[in-house]
Amino acid sequence: MMADTLLFASERYALPILQPLAQALQAAEYGVHAWFVDGAAGAALPSPVRMIGLREAVALKPAAVFSAANWVPTFVSGAKVQLFHGFNVEKRSDERGHFRVRGLFDLYCTQGPATTAPFQALAAQAGHFAVVETGWPKLDPLFCDDGGAAAAMRAAAGARPVVMFASTFTERLSAAPHLYDSIAAEIARGDRYWLLTLHPKCAPELFERYRSLAGPNATFFETEQLVTAQRAADVLLADTTSVVSEFVVQRKPVVTFRNRAPKPHMIDFDDPARLPEMLARAFAPDDVLKAAIAAYGDAIHPYRDGRSCERVIEATQALLRGDLGRLRRKPLSSWVRGVQIRRELGYWGPGA
Repeated sequence: MMADTLLFASERYALPILQPLAQALQAAEYGVHAWFVDGAAGAALPSPVRMIGLREAVALKPAAVFSAANWVPTFVSGAKVQLFHGFNVEKRSDERGHFRVRGLFDLYCTQGPATTAPFQALAAQAGHFAVVETGWPKLDPLFCDDGGAAAAMRAAAGARPVVMFASTFTERLSAAPHLYDSIAAEIARGDRYWLLTLHPKCAPELFERYRSLAGPNATFFETEQLVTAQRAADVLLADTTSVVSEFVVQRKPVVTFRNRAPKPHMIDFDDPARLPEMLARAFAPDDVLKAAIAAYGDAIHPYRDGRSCERVIEATQALLRGDLGRLRRKPLSSWVRGVQIRRELGYWGPGA
């Protein structure tokens, strides 16, 4: 039914979201093509995914376009499917953040009950898109055989516990500038092993500082290895990044620095000097914390079967068959945004 499909990304952090879906589409014998722009330009998914450019994407006439970005080119044919590039971490208000409806998508594949209900309410009001709760493709590898990748990543730790550090690029929310000295001191002590990463949009000087911490007690990894690192780590140290939610789905403790919306499942703190104390709590969680972690994980992503990709494909097939109901015409704002996208991409040729 979906002979050809297109995967769309505008940032490198979309690759771990799209890769599991590409594998599921290939297993189901669909043609899989990928078009990456902006921050993802130059990146690629492994063969047999066929990397193509703008004009090839238009000529492909895919049955569906799967986007792990906030937007999707409207001039490419096919059902436009929103996969999301992260969880709702409340960085912004609902109307400006996770629940902003831009009029570009036909189907929203939501991650869990916490986001399904709000999007269903928006769909009932707008009428121009459908909503199906599928789980998130990015997290499928958390619950599948990874061929020993996570074990290999933590091999250098030996018998030591493993801490992962991740930080958002939003300057006012980022822990990276504030925690560097404290993390460096923890790494130097050597009683734990550290996996370090930063959001691809973080400042180059921050990347240099954190990469310099790599050695016998720490390693720095790139965003494409994020899921493997989450499997490998015992505890996460972060801020207001959606990695916090991804990690919690595994039922593992998280320590957050000045989180914008701290919740019971987080061990939140605001003084870098308290980092050792917070890590100690995380490595010995009490029953109250464990219950909070489990409850939050079930609310945002209850699926632990590693089959979210298959559910995305099934939902898209249902949309194409008309099983999800008749959608209204897109609002005028979607046409305006479509023109803006054309201008940004430099394309004024024929479209869908």
